Amino acid sequence: MTNEIGWRLGCFFSILIIMMLLEWQKPARHSPIKARTRWFANFGLIFVSSVVARLTVPIGLTALAISNQQQGFGLFNNINAPSIVIVVLSLILLDILIYWQHRLFHKVPMLWRLHRVHHADIHVDTSTGLRFHPIEIVLSIVIKIAAVGLLGIPAIAVLIFEIALNGLALFNHANIRLPQSIEKPLRLILMTQVLHRIHHSQKVSETNSNYGFSVIWWDKLFGSYKNEATKTDEELDIGLKEYPKAKQNASLFGLLMMPFKGK
Repeated sequence: MTNEIGWRLGCFFSILIIMMLLEWQKPARHSPIKARTRWFANFGLIFVSSVVARLTVPIGLTALAISNQQQGFGLFNNINAPSIVIVVLSLILLDILIYWQHRLFHKVPMLWRLHRVHHADIHVDTSTGLRFHPIEIVLSIVIKIAAVGLLGIPAIAVLIFEIALNGLALFNHANIRLPQSIEKPLRLILMTQVLHRIHHSQKVSETNSNYGFSVIWWDKLFGSYKNEATKTDEELDIGLKEYPKAKQNASLFGLLMMPFKGK
């Protein structure tokens, strides 16, 4: 697709810079670790993940979507419906898929070993939205490849979804607190920063809630929505109790090895 990389990188870095500037100007919470220490590990992890993903899954999702369309493979490539309807349905189905993928990574012990790298961060900011183990990234890509292939999702829907997935992950992990006049109506649709920090609580019942990365609809529909935590947003204990030390969360090598150590 023309200018796909430009669109994706342009949106990604624009949102990243805006969120980091807002965090710097008016942070919601103060980090127990120096930002540059956490950022080296978190941004380093996304670099490693990108390299590993490129080497293990060389085909891109949009390229796959275009190939499927040309060959008439997949559900949506074999039904007669307006393009806008297919795109909207594709976005909804991909969103639900990622919601259930997220829940699965919390419920299956072997998958939780990978996903706890994300939750072990003892502070949540924009960089946390990029902090995922390379194996989890690869598994997520494989799941999306299967969905794009079987459903015949069009390339434009893939591009929109990937931009939204990355952009909203940066947005709802940002260490900011929106004014109540904005946050209150916004949380009726989107997963705001306050709602998502509940998901990063050390309390298990709160960690296992608010799985959505974009809208709150699926959490409400499938019974995992939590409107507020037992503690205020300022006092909420972030991270995992089994990783309380700063050095366990600020080492790139430690994060890469985390799934293979401990219970």
